[in-house]
Amino acid sequence: MTTIMTIGVYEFDAPRFLQALRDARVTQLIDVRQRRGVRGPAYAWANARRLQALLHDAGIAYRHLRSLAPTTELRHLQYAADARARVGKRSRHALDAAYIDRYRREILDASSLLDLIEGLPSTGRAALLCVERDAPACHRSLITTELATQHGFTVQHLQPG
Repeated sequence: MTTIMTIGVYEFDAPRFLQALRDARVTQLIDVRQRRGVRGPAYAWANARRLQALLHDAGIAYRHLRSLAPTTELRHLQYAADARARVGKRSRHALDAAYIDRYRREILDASSLLDLIEGLPSTGRAALLCVERDAPACHRSLITTELATQHGFTVQHLQPG
């Protein structure tokens, strides 16, 4: 059985992020963000160019699968649900049901996960990357649920220590 990892940016700094990847034997990071940047100086290391340089120096391959990123419209649907629930993106613990339904229909049903699967490393593990700390608050959990139910993957979510 193949294991796939997930990891978010929030509450990590660059050294702890890289250590979490090393500890999990991750050899490939798959970025599933639409916009590959994170606001704020504490997370500047996670912006695309800096992140790719960090990963390169650590011997971890980088892939960007924009096809699995939520569209701007979908993100705004979740932001509206967050506003109604009075939670911020960094404090969200779960995705809105309408967002989940539309993400599945518009992204997962419209694309094949075979590109992701066929590009997995032959040694080590892959990890899906987005920004949210908690996987259930992020679309990466929807991707891994599909990988688990349709393709038999086991899933492990990496958390800041």
